[in-house]
Amino acid sequence: MSTAISDLTGRPVIIGGGAAGLMTALELAPEPVVLLSKSPLGAEASSMWAQGGFAAAVGTDDTPALHLADTIAAGAGLCDEAAAARIVDAAPAAVERLAGLGVAFDRRPDGGWRLGLEAAHGRNRIVHATGDGTGREIMRALIATVRRTPSITLLEGVEARRLLVEDNAVRGVLASNDGGWFILSTNRVVIATGGIGGLFADSTNPSGCFGQGLALAAHAGARLADLEFVQFHPTAFDGPSRPMPLLTEAIRGDGAVLIDETGQRFMADQPGAELAPRDIVARAVWRHRAGGHRTFLDARTNPGSDFARRYPVISAFCKMAGIDPAKDPIPIRPAVHYHMGGIAVDREGRSTVRGLWACGEAARTGLHGANRLASNSLMEAIVCARWVAESIDGVSASPPAMLRAEAVPPPADPSAVRSILTQGLGVLRDRGGIERAIHSLYPLARSQGAASDTALVGLMIAVAAVKREESRGGHFRSDFPDSAASAVPSSLTCAEALIAAREIVESIATVRSAQS
Repeated sequence: MSTAISDLTGRPVIIGGGAAGLMTALELAPEPVVLLSKSPLGAEASSMWAQGGFAAAVGTDDTPALHLADTIAAGAGLCDEAAAARIVDAAPAAVERLAGLGVAFDRRPDGGWRLGLEAAHGRNRIVHATGDGTGREIMRALIATVRRTPSITLLEGVEARRLLVEDNAVRGVLASNDGGWFILSTNRVVIATGGIGGLFADSTNPSGCFGQGLALAAHAGARLADLEFVQFHPTAFDGPSRPMPLLTEAIRGDGAVLIDETGQRFMADQPGAELAPRDIVARAVWRHRAGGHRTFLDARTNPGSDFARRYPVISAFCKMAGIDPAKDPIPIRPAVHYHMGGIAVDREGRSTVRGLWACGEAARTGLHGANRLASNSLMEAIVCARWVAESIDGVSASPPAMLRAEAVPPPADPSAVRSILTQGLGVLRDRGGIERAIHSLYPLARSQGAASDTALVGLMIAVAAVKREESRGGHFRSDFPDSAASAVPSSLTCAEALIAAREIVESIATVRSAQS
């Protein structure tokens, strides 16, 4: 192991084995790179589960300008318009790039792309693969290409525990596997670890996606942005399976509707009805359930008998649950699906720490704003990977540094924080609930235990949420239900979050003391 690790000195290190990490490694080829994946490739990547597809203006009636307009509208005032325009402009070429890597996207008989419609899109612009298996097909092709690319050294079963930083610049990665810990000396690191769904009890994300990349960046001193914006998908399958199977928005694009146990279509009178932006639909479902109702996706008429052909993956897990979507309504509830916030990066994916880039869901590029537009996530990961790679190409490897680790933190365990975040930072939030979460998370975040990293990420989300005294996109405050006149991104570091949390905890203690 030691000889092999020494041979990797100076190479760029990519942390994460999902679409963003794999694509960044491929875009860097033939430069030698190291790709760390704590599990076998694809096993804990949200990309593998993506059903909806890849948004791109490739239809004859579509343009990147129309795609941008829909993205900006969904982002509720917080998109970085210049960044979003650059990303959506590159989306059509990214589809072709994936097809060239062997992704078998669905096509019409004439050879053109078979395009679907999803919520808040004004055009059919969702490119699918095997119906509802887009993420799985993209990951299949990327994994196969990575495994046969000689410039990529793949270290599976290896987890990054800390970034080693001196003078606000990356010097190495402290990593571990079953054999112990070791240090990779490098001045170029990409965080592509995905989202935070594993921090919550109900999520469509693999349980291993619980914000490890955000914790790495936070401990390194990087600035994080828009952490309070968590997207709840309105139609997760309401059952015991974790991650919760997703019922893609494309089904509603095909005409399926939301009903309750009485058959009432409770979204019918809302603007956009079932195809309103996700935050609106999620809140409607949440409130209807809070009123004592059960909620269902009714696909019996549309797509009806065509359901199994159009959505084979969903049809299979419905069948396992004893449900035939052509005959039975499908039980649904909201679940954490995507994190709009993340590591603050510039147009090249660079963070505020020299030598640290981020790509995919772990990054906050400015594309999504307060509420991600459906199927823009795979698109962002693939598009931005090229720019991250180009930026890394412009940075030379530094001489090997003499590095040592002060202490090796234990493997992160999110189990202690899931109930805290689920209760305090759900679909509907208020100051009391958020402050209770902060009070519980603060001591865990300051500890040296297994819950420390996950509690720190949760604490930073909670501090950002308590500071945003308005409702916007995926962040809804029942005590501040209106949006502020101007939209301002949030931003904080680990140190700033801990100071703010301490003040809140001390304030709560003072109030309790005065009441006793």
